[in-house]
Amino acid sequence: MYQFFVESGQIGKDSVMIEGSDVNHIKNVLRMKPGEKIRISGPAGENYFCEIAEIEDSFVRASILEKDEKGTELPNRIYLFQGLPKNDKMELIIQKAVELGVYEIIPVAMKNCVVKLDAKKVAAKTARWQGIAESAAKQSKRSLIPKVTEPMSYKEAVAYAETLDQKLVPYENERGMAATKEAVEAIRPGESIGIFIGPEGGFAPEEIAMVKDEMKLISLGSRILRTETAGFTTLAILMYHIETSCPEKSVWSDEN
Repeated sequence: MYQFFVESGQIGKDSVMIEGSDVNHIKNVLRMKPGEKIRISGPAGENYFCEIAEIEDSFVRASILEKDEKGTELPNRIYLFQGLPKNDKMELIIQKAVELGVYEIIPVAMKNCVVKLDAKKVAAKTARWQGIAESAAKQSKRSLIPKVTEPMSYKEAVAYAETLDQKLVPYENERGMAATKEAVEAIRPGESIGIFIGPEGGFAPEEIAMVKDEMKLISLGSRILRTETAGFTTLAILMYHIETSCPEKSVWSDEN
């Protein structure tokens, strides 16, 4: 069943209007016909099982069959603060992070980042990253599209994370999994979680010093992981903990 996202104004009492580029995708790429079933999500994460009723050049109208009360979102909002990697690794990181349930992705310029983004290209690059997040959200049947922010400095990222309930920093110099287990098991339903992942060159000592008293330094094992692997591993650990120990229904609070 294909997944599509719409704005609140497109959702009516009995039907949903799909507009924009998705119309061409439905009509000419997927070649769907009236009567076929689709899943549609609104901006607040509400989900509907629908049946295509009408396909025109500028819109697709789908009749609402039932509301999907269960949804697919984790009951915790996870914010991934990713040190900017080189080449196209950020695209892979965004794709897989969305599949693993991340709520928001914040690219971070850290001291040991090899890549330096051209300020003139930031908006275009962020738009491309957001498009990758949307495609991954559709593929993985997410109930919302995770936001990808414009890159921040490390100092800005730390300030941005200040109000989050739990903040984890996988650090290659941290040893022992006991602290990792304790930090993960301390996470409760509805809490917001920040994950800080260093770039290829790792965290600079002064970056760790800045957060060691406010965030939890954790180990991901005795091996050194690539920056993309560290993020995937942390997200997978959190997803397993949340899915197996927290209620299925989302319990996000407005302030998180």
